[in-house]
Amino acid sequence: MNEFTYQNTVERWCVFEATVESPSDKNPFIDYNIKGVFQGKNERVEVDGFYDGEGKYKVRFMPSFEGDYTFQIYGNFIDKPYRGNFTVTPASETNHGPVRVANTYHFAYEDGTPYYSIGTTCYAWTHQKPELQEKTLETLKNSPFNKIRFCIFPKHYVYNFNEPFTYPYEGTPCDSSCLTRDNFMDPKIFEGNDWDFKRFNPRHFQHIEKRIQDLMDLGIEADLIVMHPYDRWGFSKMKPEEDDLYWKYVIARFSAYRNVWWSLANEYDLMKEKTSQDWERYASIICEKDPYNHLRSIHNCTNIYDFTRPWVTHCSIQRVDVYKTAELVDEWRQRYKKPVVLDEICYEGNIEHGWGNISGQELVRRFWEAACRGGYAGHGETYAHPEDILWWSHGGDLHGESPERFKFLHKILCEVPGHGLRRHYLSWDSVTGVPESMTYYGDYYLDYYGFNRPDFRTFHFDETTKYQVDIIDTWNMTIRDAGVHQGKFTIKLPGREYMAIRIRKV
Repeated sequence: MNEFTYQNTVERWCVFEATVESPSDKNPFIDYNIKGVFQGKNERVEVDGFYDGEGKYKVRFMPSFEGDYTFQIYGNFIDKPYRGNFTVTPASETNHGPVRVANTYHFAYEDGTPYYSIGTTCYAWTHQKPELQEKTLETLKNSPFNKIRFCIFPKHYVYNFNEPFTYPYEGTPCDSSCLTRDNFMDPKIFEGNDWDFKRFNPRHFQHIEKRIQDLMDLGIEADLIVMHPYDRWGFSKMKPEEDDLYWKYVIARFSAYRNVWWSLANEYDLMKEKTSQDWERYASIICEKDPYNHLRSIHNCTNIYDFTRPWVTHCSIQRVDVYKTAELVDEWRQRYKKPVVLDEICYEGNIEHGWGNISGQELVRRFWEAACRGGYAGHGETYAHPEDILWWSHGGDLHGESPERFKFLHKILCEVPGHGLRRHYLSWDSVTGVPESMTYYGDYYLDYYGFNRPDFRTFHFDETTKYQVDIIDTWNMTIRDAGVHQGKFTIKLPGREYMAIRIRKV
């Protein structure tokens, strides 16, 4: 009888794990399989397991309900199914479950708590040296970010030529000692890779899931970029059967973590060897193999994906115009009828590239513009560094001015009645957010002026309703009580950029 271990209790929406130890004389990633069937009062879930190295096969499960569960473990190397039972305890105070789409254009945790995305991008932070990764976690702990985008595969691009902390497959990489900013796209550099794409390196994936758990402990969603084109190791050019094996392995390992989001790719349209049929096939694997229905999307470079596809839960968009970014949220909401997340709208920084050198003020403006239109913007930071340690890729420290302002915005969003904002045309020269729900129609207005700087604004809703008015300085992060008004009233402003007026029915 093989050794069989599992835990007796697990918190709701946390990871239950059962382990079977067995020989792995063949290729345990393709010659052996394992799966689990979990039964509670309110759900029956079947999940694939995976090989975790050193003769250990694991099955993971995320229970959605409290109470008692039973389970059975099957496998082609198991003569008689393993059976067990465990108890699911109530969720802790900070555990609200997975994030779901809510109110068509917005998000909420599974327990109903609204989720307002304040995301950041840090592509290769899990592939850096351990001390830099720990520094990144410490920075995130004190940041406003509740979502972070990062890659499962290592990344090869400017400012990021170092070898990763681990590799996802058994084998050896090409020689990168001669890499420079001038030759980093030379095909000859990529010669010399020798990987077995049918034998994963469990250590690489153990490390990724540890960081997913670290993020979960901080209350941060892990937006996993499963594929990307910035590659010198050959991981972006695997055969279809190798891609599918990778997808199934990743889903089996990571889907039981409640904070996982699936991003099929970063800049999918730069992966010229992949077709639309490939992307749809990967999506079908997620829909089949992920029983928890985690959020799913795909990210563009220049060609926006067809987000009307039924498997897509939300739009993950990179700007497609140098100047217009958040200004297009209205159009995308109307076209796709899904949450609009602008995961890349240019980064705060000062490097030479146009995607990484706007000011903190401009990035904050884009966040407010998106929020008042009913969308969600994403942060990145690319300040030049003597050791090329840029947050957008490596993590480490934040140097910009925008993150504290995002914390201020998030607090204001959390105070919106109902769930989420939508655009309302209160005037032609401002962007006004009102509650998405018609239940609160006329109760709340968030009137934002961006780079305009009016000296005063005049309002008139009706003659009888009283409104509490606040003047918000979105850059200096202040809220000034402007009193209670009714009928036609005028609010004096300081004539500065980045101001807003909040009007709430008394």
